[in-house]
Amino acid sequence: MSTPEPRHQAALDRFLRDYPQVAEALDHLNPLQAQAGGMTLAEYRAEVLHEAFEAQAQQENLFAWELTLKLTASSEQEFEAQRLEVHKEVAEMARMSWAEYAELHGLKV
Repeated sequence: MSTPEPRHQAALDRFLRDYPQVAEALDHLNPLQAQAGGMTLAEYRAEVLHEAFEAQAQQENLFAWELTLKLTASSEQEFEAQRLEVHKEVAEMARMSWAEYAELHGLKV
């Protein structure tokens, strides 16, 4: 498994601080489960952390990249501005009008 980019790593670090139950679970993973999955304990830990992060994003009705922005932004306003900027880039890459894309994803135009 590759090393997360610095911003995502900062989000994971904050995620573990904000959700100590996840950190506790990661500290008590069964090494036999890692071995059964053909992974080292570190790889297995990273996978379980990723799954927990994704689950939290879904619970908040966010994409994982949005949760990364949310956990690393200095304010709610900064998060919203960055989030909309990325969504606009995705709409452009998808060759969709911003209005159509925003409606599809429940974003305010």
